[in-house]
Amino acid sequence: MISAIGAVASNGMLGLDGWLPWDIPEELAYFERTVAGAALVIGRLTYESMDVVPEDSFIVSRQSDLVMRPGCVRVDSVVTGLQCALATGKPVFVIGGASIYAAAWPYCRRFFLTRIEMSFEGDTLFPDVISAGDWHLVAEDRKIYLEKRTGQPVVCRFLQYEQESPHKLPLLDL
Repeated sequence: MISAIGAVASNGMLGLDGWLPWDIPEELAYFERTVAGAALVIGRLTYESMDVVPEDSFIVSRQSDLVMRPGCVRVDSVVTGLQCALATGKPVFVIGGASIYAAAWPYCRRFFLTRIEMSFEGDTLFPDVISAGDWHLVAEDRKIYLEKRTGQPVVCRFLQYEQESPHKLPLLDL
């Protein structure tokens, strides 16, 4: 199964300077728990912003000279990244950035979305081409955490959506 996971502020922001616009350790821990043991499909900028990148991560980049960390593989397209990730036999998660979400969206069965109920300054919006309108909400949890930069409490809504009929990937051509 292919899933996507992301978090978005109430004003649509999901990134700032290659990282998150907020500092909510519990939300980041949720992300890490959810993707643990999965094969990941990651855009180059998101990859470069990460301190730790697990094995079986497929980095979408046209830069043929991109330096890869151990266990990571550069791929030319989102479709190839998804094909390679599925070939590992592990659950697959698309973790961003915005253009990677947009390209992978039709192939995802599940979407783990954290709605951060606060506005944040940022430089990357969640893609507006992505709509959960045809998706069904299958789980929801609500927590209140302290946002470390502002010192303010913030509501985090952990939502899981599912679509019944994601597009099928073309066969992997090795």
